[in-house]
Amino acid sequence: MRILLVEDNQLLADGICLSLAKLDMQVDHLCSYQQALSGVKNEAFSAIVLDLGLPDGSGKALLKHWRQQGIAIPTIVLTANTDFDTKLACLDMGADDYLSKPFDVRELAARIRAIVRRQHGLNNNSFSLGALCIDMDSREVRFRGEPVQLSRREYQLLLELAQSAGRVLTRRQLEQLTYGWDEVGSNSIEVHIHHLRKKTANDLIKTVRGIGYTLVEID
Repeated sequence: MRILLVEDNQLLADGICLSLAKLDMQVDHLCSYQQALSGVKNEAFSAIVLDLGLPDGSGKALLKHWRQQGIAIPTIVLTANTDFDTKLACLDMGADDYLSKPFDVRELAARIRAIVRRQHGLNNNSFSLGALCIDMDSREVRFRGEPVQLSRREYQLLLELAQSAGRVLTRRQLEQLTYGWDEVGSNSIEVHIHHLRKKTANDLIKTVRGIGYTLVEID
């Protein structure tokens, strides 16, 4: 799960990034309106956490721009302003949730999981696709009833494929969702796919030649 954090308070941003990373979320951080304006273009994110009080522009204006451009990435607004009208305005502009500062990062993580879950049509954080079961709260994976031990990157990759089951994700999309702006090896995705197949079943993840990969529901 790749998260974009737009927050100008570096100390707060560092804390959020560290806490979410411990929950197997890939977090990329931008600190200004202008960076965020261009940073979302042609990038795949599971969710955005947006601070309204940016130093060079309004977070509300940024959210409005994204929605006008058809960028529908689920977004949680962060603000120190607890004014009810501000909350309503953000929700009307297309925000999916709203969190007032100060907050507990555990609540932020829960809200992120909730908006991503809704985007994928899931009712809770534990879901099954045939023989594959994933619990996003405990980050536990089972295949045909047996626990599967995965590295952080393997888990992130499998989760993205499972949430998009039946849809083909390109190699570039999987790189972005799994690594964000971190450095990625030329064949890292292929290596992770190979390991996931070995730990589950070879036909769980199908290669769509020339396009990418898709997860197939099997018994």
